[in-house]
Amino acid sequence: MRLPVLLAVDDDRDALDDVETQLARRYAHDYRIESLGDPDEALRMLQELAESGEDVALVLASSTLSSEAGRHLLERVRRLHPHAGRALLVPADVWTDQSTADAIRDSMALGRIDYYVPRPAGRFDEVFHEAISSFLLEWARERSVVPQTVHVVGESWSGRAYELREALGQCAAPHIFCLAESETGRDLLSRAGPDAKLPLMVLPDGSSVSDPSNAEIAELIAGRAVMEQDDFDVLVVGSGPAGLSAAVYGASEGLRILVVDEGGIGGQVRSSSLIRNYLGFPMGISGSRLAEQAYEQAVSFGAGFLFMHRVTALARSGTRLVLSIEDGRRVSARAVILATGATYRRLAVPSLESLRGAGVFYGGPASEASALKGKEAFIAGGGNSAGQAALHLARYARHVTLILRGSSLGAGMSHYLVQAVEATPNVEVRLGTTVVGGGGDGHLQQLVLRDSSGEDETVAADALFVLIGARPHVDWLPPEIARDAHGFLLTGADVGAHWPLKRSPLSFETSMPCVLAAGDVRHGSVKRVASAVGAGAIAVQLVHSLFAGEEPHFGTPAEATASAETASA
Repeated sequence: MRLPVLLAVDDDRDALDDVETQLARRYAHDYRIESLGDPDEALRMLQELAESGEDVALVLASSTLSSEAGRHLLERVRRLHPHAGRALLVPADVWTDQSTADAIRDSMALGRIDYYVPRPAGRFDEVFHEAISSFLLEWARERSVVPQTVHVVGESWSGRAYELREALGQCAAPHIFCLAESETGRDLLSRAGPDAKLPLMVLPDGSSVSDPSNAEIAELIAGRAVMEQDDFDVLVVGSGPAGLSAAVYGASEGLRILVVDEGGIGGQVRSSSLIRNYLGFPMGISGSRLAEQAYEQAVSFGAGFLFMHRVTALARSGTRLVLSIEDGRRVSARAVILATGATYRRLAVPSLESLRGAGVFYGGPASEASALKGKEAFIAGGGNSAGQAALHLARYARHVTLILRGSSLGAGMSHYLVQAVEATPNVEVRLGTTVVGGGGDGHLQQLVLRDSSGEDETVAADALFVLIGARPHVDWLPPEIARDAHGFLLTGADVGAHWPLKRSPLSFETSMPCVLAAGDVRHGSVKRVASAVGAGAIAVQLVHSLFAGEEPHFGTPAEATASAETASA
């Protein structure tokens, strides 16, 4: 097996030698190091590597390349090697030249490069290597070549095998799929023994499970200690950004935390293929990776997680709050934080609902994008997640169409994303358009689009990603928890006459005392990742106040709500 390639391109021979030396010293054992001074030659090499099926992990191109090929080298990498990182090699003093600095920022904003890397300065330049390592880690995760990878063996890509892959992804378990008739598939089946049945899940330790249920997958990941415990300090329902934040801050402060989610990690944030404006991640981070890192952090502090288990009821028993889970289990705590977020709205087109997982997907293109190279992809939706999905798909698909019911791209999308979408040549935006039909023989082959005049058009389509908004997941809650007209939970001063006690409700407290709401499920919340993370942290602070029997010094309930939103925005 050929080693994946690290390619550096610089027309400054001395600078290129320094880069090659640094790369070879650290990475030559696991990667094939290539360095070229001619961008045309680099493009030919990348083409040859693509044709021979070899992996390219990272391409570094100097910002000083002056030829036409040099200026567009990193843009062309995406077509040939979609998984490869693309970094601009810049001199240390690059930011002193305003025009150059602006050009680099524009290139990042428009998706022409992933990030920049300062040229190495000296023998031990750990800043250089930190950037390189970050790129290689992201590449390894996308290619499922990290340790502890789970193998799924199935007869086809669709059906239950697809559901298993989706469940593993939601539980942050690195995994890779292979067909039963492939060489790897036959080998894994042989090792599993004569009783193995498809689809088969092979764990990193070599053990295997035939067609496990989603609950069994979750229990394998949760661990026996979590499954046997039924009493906690705080129960968190939902593992999106707000729930994960509550788990991290609560567990780090000594609270016994259990997070329960009917799906997996991340909630709606998993649909964001790249978040560029989240504090502390200058290179940007995918929603899935952000959620997975938060999960790892929470687990390291001792928080427990129970995925693929639906909570069916919430009730009070004396001084305790009790959650009932669909498998019959009951868990209790002194406080509950509701961070259930929202679920995706459906298209309500029966012919497309039947193709879910076979070309029709609710959420962003996390694992499906690489399979759409050279194909026609469509996205229904006009929010930030839809814009991020369009840019991500444009790296792979021949053509991406963004379908919006409204008349303006900027109505629901951040300005930087609007700029990036409009500047991407293979992304088309169709305003005033809805998806009203479609179908195919076992997989999506066509869509029916209706414009604002009522005229229908049938178009060829290989994939449709639906991101058309969400509704709060609150149907299971008791009626004593007050909601607004759209179903979002009222908290703090908004609870009003629904509040049953003499004391005022805390800012995130619902009309059911000691039950708090955080994140998108809460009425009036800011629908941003940073806001949800801040809300989860604030909810934990309020829990401490409840446990201490003290009223937090946030002023009036109305002032508390405004203060919390400002802090978490």
